[in-house]
Amino acid sequence: MPESVPQPVDVIRARALDGVAHGFLGRRGGVSTGIYAGLNVGIGSDDDRAAVATNRARATDAVLPGAQLLSPYQIHSADCVTVLAPYEDRLRPRADALVTDRPGLAIGIITADCAPVLFADLAAGVIGAAHAGWKGAIGGVTESTIAAMEALGAKRDRIAAAIGPCIARASYEVDDAFARRFEAADPANERFFAPGKPGHYQFDLEAYVVHRLAAAGLTRIEASGLDTYAHADRFFSFRRATHAGETGYGRQISIIGL
Repeated sequence: MPESVPQPVDVIRARALDGVAHGFLGRRGGVSTGIYAGLNVGIGSDDDRAAVATNRARATDAVLPGAQLLSPYQIHSADCVTVLAPYEDRLRPRADALVTDRPGLAIGIITADCAPVLFADLAAGVIGAAHAGWKGAIGGVTESTIAAMEALGAKRDRIAAAIGPCIARASYEVDDAFARRFEAADPANERFFAPGKPGHYQFDLEAYVVHRLAAAGLTRIEASGLDTYAHADRFFSFRRATHAGETGYGRQISIIGL
């Protein structure tokens, strides 16, 4: 039988980033199979290495053909690295955000429920990408990215930011200790938690990241409103895979480039 042809790569774009090559990609359009079926780009997954490499190439071509894709070794930190030249995957910096002003480089963030945030100051020719899980978000990863962009000549009042698909409040159950951690940082953070079952809450990660971006002075902010957990046919989800008792999980990528 002939080999099946992968679906087209699913590229979600944000109006706030019009004019710059970018995309929030889901699981459609890849060559991985089994629990990783689709466009799994996770170098750290147990998926076939050749399939992951093919998927990463397909993802890059869908956003900025011919570009060099660079992503960090993500550690749920607030650390941001400025990228001025390509590097090998084995030399990925340990960080959760990248910024650059170099044409031909595509910077990517890997997620599987956390919030991917893409940034651009078109006038300055400076872009950024941040992985905002709850640890990075409360730690200030978006603020670190904005500061690194400013160091390359970006202006805060010109920076646009878009938040891609991530786990939504309806799907993100957390315990009381989790909520208390956020309220200790700022009592106003209570508004990002809705009551859940006894001793638990539903956390709105996307709204919290929007709040952090706005508090940092950004005025052009767009959120996708897409829930990675709820759409198994379109997105990978760490929490969904865990609840299903699967032995691994795929990762999707969000890319921006000049």
